[in-house]
Amino acid sequence: MLRLGVNIDHVATVRNARGSAYPDPVRAAKLAEEAGAEGITAHLREDRRHITDSDIDGLMEALTVPLNFEIAATDEMQAIALRHKPHAVCLVPEKREERTTEGGLEVAREENKLAHFIAPLRDVGCRVSIFIAADRPQIEAANRIGAQVIELHTGAYCDFHAEGRFDERDAELARLTEMATFAHSLGLEVHAGHGLTYETVQPIAALPEVMELNIGHFLIGEAIFLGLEPAIAEMRRLMEEARA
Repeated sequence: MLRLGVNIDHVATVRNARGSAYPDPVRAAKLAEEAGAEGITAHLREDRRHITDSDIDGLMEALTVPLNFEIAATDEMQAIALRHKPHAVCLVPEKREERTTEGGLEVAREENKLAHFIAPLRDVGCRVSIFIAADRPQIEAANRIGAQVIELHTGAYCDFHAEGRFDERDAELARLTEMATFAHSLGLEVHAGHGLTYETVQPIAALPEVMELNIGHFLIGEAIFLGLEPAIAEMRRLMEEARA
């Protein structure tokens, strides 16, 4: 079955806009779990712009589904991950000036550093995932350093669709399709995410090698109008329809 991981970062964004205690991202995570999410994703950024350390504490205590803990490859984040030992640790690129994660992690130029970074995480039982562009050298490097999972960055595909650049969208989808097959052939588990909406999810969900989609910003936005449970239910329906 194709799994859905719900990213609850932007529940925390709304909370932090007022410096209040609500809306609570841990509560949102529990609602997502009850609505059928098979996992929860949370990105603890260096600047703590949305998710905070106490949120990670609360998620680790409250969740019965796996936590996908997104972090940059820094000593601080490694120490936090090693303390909590979440089900999965996903390494993502991070720049303070960006509004959201803008691309995949550069693995090929940082192989030695990243191999040493992920080894202790694997030793304590975390599944290590790399958020990566649909690029053969990066996938090969992720495999060499010992990652068990790659998450293909679908942002460009979604942006091209939103901008009506359909030839470029289709070319990016073809690249994602080819690289999902290639990564699977190496023995990597393939996930995908970033920017997916009701309009764009089905071609990605239909890829047989993809085992999990991680979706956040769109679902939190739709929850304003529909509620979180109906928003997730519709995403699951579209995923299952595409897979069938």
